[in-house]
Amino acid sequence: MPVPKKKRSRRKGRSRRAHQKLDVAQYIECPNCKKAMASHCVCEFCGHYKGKEIIRSEML
Repeated sequence: MPVPKKKRSRRKGRSRRAHQKLDVAQYIECPNCKKAMASHCVCEFCGHYKGKEIIRSEML
């Protein structure tokens, strides 16, 4: 079974783990209803995306 030859320092371990973090979700204001929506997604409140109605209001 493989065993490490040398002990990894705290600096090496922490710098390796520096990129393993969660990204904060990006929210923008919907130009149609002015509510917060995820960027590059259809607004879940009014159904608009890039100024066009993608999902009809009755379906929401």
